[in-house]
Amino acid sequence: MSIHCNAQKEDIEKTVLMPGDPLRAKYIAENFLENARLVNTVRNMLAYTGTYKGKPVTVFSSGMGMPSMGIYSYELFKFYDVEKIIRIGSCGSYSEDLNLFDTILVDKSYTEGNFAYEWSENEEHIAEASLDLNQKLEETASKIDIPLIKGNTLCNDCFDGYLDDIDGFIERFPKDLNIIACEMEAFALFYMAKYFNRKAACLLTVVDSHYKNQESTSEERERSLNNMIKIALESI
Repeated sequence: MSIHCNAQKEDIEKTVLMPGDPLRAKYIAENFLENARLVNTVRNMLAYTGTYKGKPVTVFSSGMGMPSMGIYSYELFKFYDVEKIIRIGSCGSYSEDLNLFDTILVDKSYTEGNFAYEWSENEEHIAEASLDLNQKLEETASKIDIPLIKGNTLCNDCFDGYLDDIDGFIERFPKDLNIIACEMEAFALFYMAKYFNRKAACLLTVVDSHYKNQESTSEERERSLNNMIKIALESI
């Protein structure tokens, strides 16, 4: 089996919710799942399997960045026959129209990095979410009355909050993509899903903004993240 996961194959369900933070996976298991049990502890990348309203689901943390997401999504698709992965994470806003705690559904993920080239010598810098999975998430958000904003996002190799010239960084983005936010994992997830002919989507919560002087506490972030968790779980 996987060298980064000590779960048995039957411990991992076909649909996986994937937060970056292992403690967020623990939070979801404890607050949303029934009969949740811990199924992975390797490197403390916690994973739990349980049910939500009778539907089986696994919540598996990915860690930060494309290399970590690439490893775990690869192993889930290849060794555990996972069919769908929905990333649920936080992001920074690059749009004046977005506010703190808005929920984003990613259409396309753009990266300046070379994940695709290292993997298969492809000069690809845009990866797309699964259309039918996104449609299901949109329908679910509408049904449970949670506002959802669709858009294209940036997938960073560097944490942009530490860059010296963030305005120059933003100026490099392809203008036709109209990038509205940034995070660090979606491109690798979408690329692995395409490689295995599986499905992947990404829901994000805005937790800071380049254009607005808005910040959030860890407690506020936790509460606001519940919206995208509910959308993801209700969609299954």
